[in-house]
Amino acid sequence: MFRTLGGGDLTTNRTKTAHPHAITELCDEGGRLYANALRTGRIARAEAESAPCLMEFALLHPDPDDANWLRPVSPSVALAQRLNPIEREIVARRQTSIELAEAFEPFMALSAQGTAPTHSITVLEGLDRINAALDLATGQCRNEMLTIQPSARHPERRLIEGLERDRTMTERGVRIRTLYQHTARYSPERLAYMDRFADGKVEYRTIDELVERLIICDEAVAFIPIRDDRQVALELRHPGLVQYLIKVFEFMWSRAVPLSAGAPYETAPDGITDIQHSIAKLLVEGHVDEAIARRLGMNVRTCRAHIAKLATALGSGSRAQLGYLIAQSGILDQDQRSAGEENHA
Repeated sequence: MFRTLGGGDLTTNRTKTAHPHAITELCDEGGRLYANALRTGRIARAEAESAPCLMEFALLHPDPDDANWLRPVSPSVALAQRLNPIEREIVARRQTSIELAEAFEPFMALSAQGTAPTHSITVLEGLDRINAALDLATGQCRNEMLTIQPSARHPERRLIEGLERDRTMTERGVRIRTLYQHTARYSPERLAYMDRFADGKVEYRTIDELVERLIICDEAVAFIPIRDDRQVALELRHPGLVQYLIKVFEFMWSRAVPLSAGAPYETAPDGITDIQHSIAKLLVEGHVDEAIARRLGMNVRTCRAHIAKLATALGSGSRAQLGYLIAQSGILDQDQRSAGEENHA
């Protein structure tokens, strides 16, 4: 709809109900009749009934000599009627901007002298503010962006926005490395997204467990969520904090599986898959099914199916017995020994 700068709608409620369109989108019939009225000087009222928008937009008015006819309003007059309130509001907005600039001018002078502190931690509340800060940081990124993305399903609109952002960055020469959970390998939308960057400009790896999202741009700024609904985030610019988060990322990156290396859920010699090893570790730590599913990026039904297969492989008849058998089986000791060997290497 055509709106003034203040958000007011130039169409009336009756227009929206009877003949809904904006004056900037004049319908074909309305345009034809208005042009005909301008050429001939008037049109019959009955003929104009097919385009009531002409009366609603005040492009026609009753003929003072004959009520059966309508006369056109000059286009220059109609345009001025609609531009005048917009121009008045523009003048008012400009005046407000001047007043704001004058109000902040003393503080800008203090900032220029270096007395204002640099904000190393900024709280961002609301998706609009979070996305605006992310857009600014990614737009300024020139070397590398590191991201951790737990494998939750996202609306197609979000994937398209991410695709456009990443494409623009790689065209500037920015390197992108992204960590997903193993479950991302079974998401058609996610795989289709990653296939768009199969030219080596973006690297993807997957790992069994990720805690939360993380975005780091050029070793200068990092973003982390601080609420489960992701409506609040922190923008971190403290060099020590950013470097610490980079080390956390690199630690997980070194243990993750490249997307090109094939599926990581292959069955081990003991008959238990990698994902079931991960579930076994979390079971022994006392996590419930919902928490395990959330940490491994899968739905609860899939998690419980893996637990059932794990119980069958170990010969468990109950949940309590399963924890005991996991501890007795030595499968977690194998994981610890493997990790120890990697660290020693």
